[in-house]
Amino acid sequence: MQLLILYAQLIGLVLSGFFASSRIPQLSPHALGQFLFWVGVPINIIAFLRQADLSGAIWIAPICAWIAILLGAGLAWGWMWLVGSRESGVGSRRDKGTRRQGGQGRSIQPTTNYPLPITHYPLPTQGSFLLASMVGNTGYIGFPVALAVVGTQYFGWTLFYDLLGSTLGSYGLGVVLAARFGKGAGDRQHLVQAILINPALWSMGFGLLFRQVPLPAVAETILSNLGWSVVALSLVLIGMRLQHLKSWHNLPKATVSLTIKMLLVPLVIGSVLSLCGFTGAPQLAIVLQMAMPPAFATLVIAEAYDLDRDLAVTALALGSASLLLTLPLWLWLFGV
Repeated sequence: MQLLILYAQLIGLVLSGFFASSRIPQLSPHALGQFLFWVGVPINIIAFLRQADLSGAIWIAPICAWIAILLGAGLAWGWMWLVGSRESGVGSRRDKGTRRQGGQGRSIQPTTNYPLPITHYPLPTQGSFLLASMVGNTGYIGFPVALAVVGTQYFGWTLFYDLLGSTLGSYGLGVVLAARFGKGAGDRQHLVQAILINPALWSMGFGLLFRQVPLPAVAETILSNLGWSVVALSLVLIGMRLQHLKSWHNLPKATVSLTIKMLLVPLVIGSVLSLCGFTGAPQLAIVLQMAMPPAFATLVIAEAYDLDRDLAVTALALGSASLLLTLPLWLWLFGV
């Protein structure tokens, strides 16, 4: 019943944004996104921080976030290495066959020159593939899912995972990788500064101080309702953005990156947490964040650094839809 209620909320709000965006063109996902980024999400953080339990080993959340980011990047690079090695082996056999034919009196030159980069994915595709396998949408999708499943008591775990893990991973390591595999060096400073001016980070600091200030019951209720309204608007924004994602190319590559990001990484780290005796709602909160689809930051970075936009868009759309299929798995394996 809990899962059905969650699905009804997720699907209903996302579909409302999807259809509203197509029928009312003046509704701008960019404007709503800007409002949520600068106003809505900070209110959301301040509101739910007042109800969150920040005791215990909450520091485990960002550590797990970085382990997940690095593991996802490692598995993605390993896959590209495997594909490149296999293709290089085929190329070597072809080259040998061509040379043997040339020895029979034909002046046939090898038609394919396999370079030394480990993978034969173009560099922009490598960058998008790595990003889609690393960082998840732990803000706009991760917050609502965690709040619905584990409640406001464990929102602090989700928040620490997002701000100290996903956000820094996206605009820190993600920018470094994008600069390595893409272009757009002129935007590098702008994206790095995004960490420093991120209102979510500032609102987290304010929220930690503000949670000590007592408020009347009416004010607490209003603040909580505002927080839940932001959650609803975040899901509506997902639908609006999905309505504008038209690319479904690169499905095989996107499927591999999503398998790494949404299945292998949470399964491995969630199992390790269980073996270490770390179970219950905090474990589920962390695993849910690991299992989120790729972050919209991957598309922002892909645009700025001229990475493979089609792959980024395909991974975003397919990952958002796949969440409905993978979510029951994590509730079954790690549910409390």
